[in-house]
Amino acid sequence: MFKPGEKIKSKKRNPEMDKGRHWRAKLGFILMSTDLAAESDFFDMAPKDVAVHITRLKTDDYTTNETLSRHIEYMADAASRIQPDTKPNVISYSCTSGSIVIGEEIIKKEIKKGAPYSIPMTLVTGVIDALKALKIKKIVVGTPYLDEINIKEAEFLYEKGFSVLNIQGLNLTKGIEFGTVTPDYWIKFAEEIDEDDADAIFLSCGGIRSTEVIDKIEQKIGKPVITSNQAQMWSCLRRAGVKDNVLGFGKLFNYQLTN
Repeated sequence: MFKPGEKIKSKKRNPEMDKGRHWRAKLGFILMSTDLAAESDFFDMAPKDVAVHITRLKTDDYTTNETLSRHIEYMADAASRIQPDTKPNVISYSCTSGSIVIGEEIIKKEIKKGAPYSIPMTLVTGVIDALKALKIKKIVVGTPYLDEINIKEAEFLYEKGFSVLNIQGLNLTKGIEFGTVTPDYWIKFAEEIDEDDADAIFLSCGGIRSTEVIDKIEQKIGKPVITSNQAQMWSCLRRAGVKDNVLGFGKLFNYQLTN
């Protein structure tokens, strides 16, 4: 029995060790401090034995082109804080509009600066990967954003070779507002903005609760639905070598990355 003042000497042992709980892949995500949706989405979509590691940027709860542009200031530091000892396979900046406003390559460079051992990613890189894998050409887009951001997004998608038949935003300004729009509303909104000639619907923003209703929307409209968090998670998994068909999150998970 131990008594205060006594010394303790543990016996020498040889504990059994393995590759750890998350031996298949480790994914890191850099979220905005106001994001209410992405973290839960990633854990919902993560296959068995795949790790999801999260860090957050301190961000303004007011989303404009100007506030989004400031995210880059702390990107490298945020990347460096995501489990550096286990070295995630992929680290992704999880903001659709921020990825577009700042630029994919600039963000990837900063992530690589902070975490040189990981594949750098941005959310919109995953979206473009998804649209290409599904062979989508014509899309309609629904967002929570102000139109100044919608213009940037439409221009970005056009430059990537996609025809944007319609893009509509909810004109919300705060990240907290983004995350409190109900999933059922995103179903209604998707049906409202859909056009017959569209190959797919893209519901844009990592901070909205659209991923949980992808299957319902696809069943209603009969075409693929891409959401920011779904596309990002799918692309990160594929880049990490995980090819699972994760059920419940749309047709996209039936596909692999294309060149």
